[in-house]
Amino acid sequence: MGFERTIAATGRDRLNHHLLSSLQSDHYQTVSVARLPRLLYNPPFAGEVIIMLKLLSRMERTRGIIIVGFAFLMAVSLIVFYAPGRNSSNLEPAKSTEVVAKVGKDEITVAEVARLKENYMQMFGGRVSIAQLGGYKRFVDGLVRDRVVAQEAARLGLSASDGEVADKIRKQFSDASGQFVGLQRYKESVTARYGGVEEFERTVRDEIAQEKLRAFVTAAVKVSDDEVQEDYKRTNSTFDVTYAVISVDKLAEKIQPSDQELKGYYEQHKAEFNIPEPQKKIRYVYIDQSKSGEKLQVSDKDLRDEFEKLTPENKQAGVKVQQILLKVARKDLDAQVEQKAKGLIEKARAASPETGEKVFADLARGNSEDPATAKNGGYLARPVKKNPNKVDALYDRTVDMQPGDVSDIPIRYGGNWYILRRGEAVPKTFEEAKPELLASLRNRKGYGAAAKLAERGQNRLKETKDPQKVAQELAAEANMKPGEMVKETPFIKPGDDVPDIGSSQQFEAVIAPLNNANDVGERTGVKGGFAIPMLIERKEPRIPDFEEVKTKVAETVQQQRAKEQLEQKAREIASSAGSAADLKTAAEKNGFEVATEADYKLGAALGKAGTSPSLDEAIYALKNGEISRSPVKVGDTWVVLGVTNRHEADLAEFAKQREQLTRTMLSTRQNQIYEDYISAVQQRMKQDGKIKVYQAVLASLEESEPEIQPVTRRPQFPIPTK
Repeated sequence: MGFERTIAATGRDRLNHHLLSSLQSDHYQTVSVARLPRLLYNPPFAGEVIIMLKLLSRMERTRGIIIVGFAFLMAVSLIVFYAPGRNSSNLEPAKSTEVVAKVGKDEITVAEVARLKENYMQMFGGRVSIAQLGGYKRFVDGLVRDRVVAQEAARLGLSASDGEVADKIRKQFSDASGQFVGLQRYKESVTARYGGVEEFERTVRDEIAQEKLRAFVTAAVKVSDDEVQEDYKRTNSTFDVTYAVISVDKLAEKIQPSDQELKGYYEQHKAEFNIPEPQKKIRYVYIDQSKSGEKLQVSDKDLRDEFEKLTPENKQAGVKVQQILLKVARKDLDAQVEQKAKGLIEKARAASPETGEKVFADLARGNSEDPATAKNGGYLARPVKKNPNKVDALYDRTVDMQPGDVSDIPIRYGGNWYILRRGEAVPKTFEEAKPELLASLRNRKGYGAAAKLAERGQNRLKETKDPQKVAQELAAEANMKPGEMVKETPFIKPGDDVPDIGSSQQFEAVIAPLNNANDVGERTGVKGGFAIPMLIERKEPRIPDFEEVKTKVAETVQQQRAKEQLEQKAREIASSAGSAADLKTAAEKNGFEVATEADYKLGAALGKAGTSPSLDEAIYALKNGEISRSPVKVGDTWVVLGVTNRHEADLAEFAKQREQLTRTMLSTRQNQIYEDYISAVQQRMKQDGKIKVYQAVLASLEESEPEIQPVTRRPQFPIPTK
């Protein structure tokens, strides 16, 4: 149900426990929705207290007094159990009952959000940050939407019955013969994936309600044959396009203001060129870490010592994985293919540990539709190992399985069904690990050598105040030429992009104390090595004179005038070109390049022009040889275009696909109608005050998350990669 539904766990709303037993029975009992809240807030031992009360009711003389006593004790237990301190935010999030949002009478707790976050972190192996997933706000928004859908379905009488829930679970957890896999296996499977049976059954109940609501909302949606055909033509027609991008930068190059115009602009806008901070020109000695490392000798003994230090996990090349791939040729065959996959899983899991590998290999050879792996018993060409920089959503899960395990249900991936079996771990030999170890060790040693050399260089520069002399002294050890070791910046201030260094807070920090010529700063890590800075000249905050900023003034005037003239220039080029063939001459005459794109399809990127619905509309309206008389605005640019050849879609092929295309368009339109409907319901509930998100609680969740350092930030010294 949207981004957040995948494996969401929702702990407060507990479902009817008898659903489990109904899965093993042919008869379902119906319990009214109104009775569910009694299960929501059932404190520990309440069941035992009720039984004891019934027994005590038989005692005539003491019944009243004892019942009153027990009622008092139970009230006390409820107060203690739900005391505010127990639900406060100082509990770990996964257990916190603090409310972060409310939809109608339904509460969304911190614990629900925390469990949802944990599920996603597990899905991605802990290799993503909350920010990359959209933050806690996105999780809360998704849970709110789920509650909106469930409540709207209930309002329309479309909630799922217990029988429907049990029936769907039976079908999902059936073996090849169609029989329920059994209560124990069902419990184990859903607990492993969803955190608990109740959470999973809540998910199933909500999914059924959503299906009913969607069917109700979209029942009257239809598409005509003409709409389907027109969409097919737009999607499958291709065009040979010639176009010119009329950009500000290109036009600015052609604008040459006079010195008098520039001086006039400068006098009127002096304050815009103010330099509010001191500027410094720095000369520095640079030590390249990689070049320092190249000269170092790394023996086989050093590498073997490194190899022995590796953890057992890092001594593995990965794990062996076998797979069976079952392709879904058509959407209507999906359920049939899934059922076949379940049958193969049943056979694979029935094998003994001793024969499991061979049984799976035989099944792969006879059933897998991946020729490359099927002939090898389903084995992938290389062992599978998690890569923190590249998540593999299909195969990474096998690393967490036990040797010999087979996926207990078919895995849907890329529109097809997969069955995976994990084999034994594959050890990594010393020779296989050697290149990686050499790079890592050389990098670390190079870092150490460069750091020591930079420290010596810092001391010598403070003594000599002569960067060139220091470079000559250290060049041999640095494995560099003196000329490439001495570098100089232009006048810079904090925040500037420094040539060869970039925008560096560390570099800014070490030059900040330098105020007099020949002051030498501490060594600091920069891109690729170390820098030892020395101040050459300092300029105080000021409004610079015209000559100092003449280039910047010229660029500003050129850009400003180009923006004013851009649309008119695009219209002049479009009107001067009589046809698509003439566009090249007209554009190049004005200093703009013309590009071509063969077999362009609507919706794709048109080279440097980019993507735009307006571009597609203009192209689709053109006949062979025509040019658009009105340029098209795309972002900050204008595009003049023509079609040299138009290749119409094959309507004979359309006739073959008409039925499938109609279903696809209908589904797309239904999805849009449904999403618009839910958005409108949610908006109405917000306006009625039925949706509340407690921003302070949400903010505390965000604050509790460890800060992720931006990848662009550098440490004070370069850090070895391994």
